[in-house]
Parts: sequence; C-alpha cells; structure tokens
Amino acid sequence: MPSCPGPTPPPSPPHDYEQIALQLTGHARAVATDVRHHTDLLDDMSGPRALAGIILAEAQRRLDTSHKGTLACVQNRARLVRALYERLDRLQPAPGDRTA
Repeated sequence: MPSCPGPTPPPSPPHDYEQIALQLTGHARAVATDVRHHTDLLDDMSGPRALAGIILAEAQRRLDTSHKGTLACVQNRARLVRALYERLDRLQPAPGDRTA
C-alpha cells in the first residue's frame, strides 16, 4: 500500500539555513583535514592519493565561496560533507585489516 505524503512542512527561515550552512562548512573543513591526513600517508604515485587530491582541491574551492542562507547552499554543503566522508571511508583501513 503506497504511503500518502503528508502536508509539506513550511520552509525554514533563512536564519536557520545560515546556521545549518555554517555548521556544515565547519564540519566539511574538519573532514577535509582528516582526508588530508590519511592522504599524506599514501604513496605519492598512488591512484587513491591522486583522487583524494582532486576531491580536496574541489572541496577547498567550494569552501572558499561564502555560504548563503539558502536551501540550495545547505544542500550543496551537505553533498560536500558526504563526498568527503566517502573519500575518507575509502582511505581508512577496514576494521581488522592489519596491513595498514
């Protein structure tokens, strides 16, 4: 049985979007630092290091732009945090992996 969507919640005030974007920006910077740390441990000529470098450069470019109090800005910052975590997950050894 398909579920019926409820009423659409009212949009958040711009001040809320600004606060969320600010928090996501700080979080993205913290995760980027973790990615950079793990990247520095990799061989200079490795593929994962090169890809992480590209992602870090893109993250820096996006973080250098000022955040706006809009839903689109919040969504973009959230996507950036997700992309950084995806890269971090690929750089960290799996639990129980003794090769790292």
